Amino acid sequence: MIDLLSDTVTRPSPGMREAMASAEVGDDCFGEDPTVRRLEERVADLLGKEQALFFPSGTMANQCALLAQTHPGQEILVEAGAHLLHYEEGSLAVHGGLLLRQIPAGAGILTVEEVSGALRPPSSFHPVTSVLALENSHLDSGGRAMSPGRTEELARTARESGLLVHLDGARLWNAAAALEVAPHELTEPVDTVMTCLSKGLGAPVGSLFSGPAEVVERGWRIRRRLGGQMRQAGILAAAGLYALEHNLPRVQEDHRRARMLAEGLSRLPGVSVPMPETNVVMVGVDRAGLEVASILEALRRRGVRMGPFGPGRIRAVLHLDVDDAGVETSIEAFADVLQSSDIA
Repeated sequence: MIDLLSDTVTRPSPGMREAMASAEVGDDCFGEDPTVRRLEERVADLLGKEQALFFPSGTMANQCALLAQTHPGQEILVEAGAHLLHYEEGSLAVHGGLLLRQIPAGAGILTVEEVSGALRPPSSFHPVTSVLALENSHLDSGGRAMSPGRTEELARTARESGLLVHLDGARLWNAAAALEVAPHELTEPVDTVMTCLSKGLGAPVGSLFSGPAEVVERGWRIRRRLGGQMRQAGILAAAGLYALEHNLPRVQEDHRRARMLAEGLSRLPGVSVPMPETNVVMVGVDRAGLEVASILEALRRRGVRMGPFGPGRIRAVLHLDVDDAGVETSIEAFADVLQSSDIA
């Protein structure tokens, strides 16, 4: 199966498995796992932050970063298609009593004008707005990357109104590679940032949030409250360290293959595919009577797996387990599906 459902479906390579098997470990609940410490220090250094904290998931890392900087009843500004808003199960409302107020953006990347227009005037009747949450790369728009300049402008606008800035950087590594900048150039303007090792880098699990030491320390307590405290987590952290050393430098290959897939699919009748900036390919299918579910099932029968992403929209995500031949096969399978009678 050529699995393009997500970049989270990768399997650890033999080298990564060896690193995990030989990892030096300790009880991380007591701060005694040296491999976890090395990973946290490495990520904090890459992102230009004072400290980092290891988590089993990006959703938990986002929650802890935001819960550590807010109070119940406050609101967080997010772009209307934000992962925080649509794909994290309302966790900030459940665990923090927080509101997410959406700002519509033309193509997923907020502008200064849009953020300025969403800022509330001082009032005793409005919720207190405490954080602007950004996303880079932006999943819903097809993995668009937000430049350092735009990030700086938005952060400055937020701070002028007393807001903190959090960055959901689940695929930050892809954004940095696409823009040909160092990761810290995308994170320097923000207060806190979450980033994943299991998206784009091939690690089996793991995310981190980074920021000021005092915020990260508060996040440690919240992580424990949520049940995210792990023991000999160095086995997992070793996979993250391996991914940063061996898989981060090759992320551009996934972007090249994403463009290759988009170009091939865009030549098919009734298919529209915006040219991707990173590793996410959004495929629009406009053909009367043709359901996305039927297309996906027909693709699966031909050995290709993609995912639904709304009405008439299919998502394919490139990663290190898919090579050029896999992309070519996927294009051929999609063409065969559209010409066949088994999806009518």
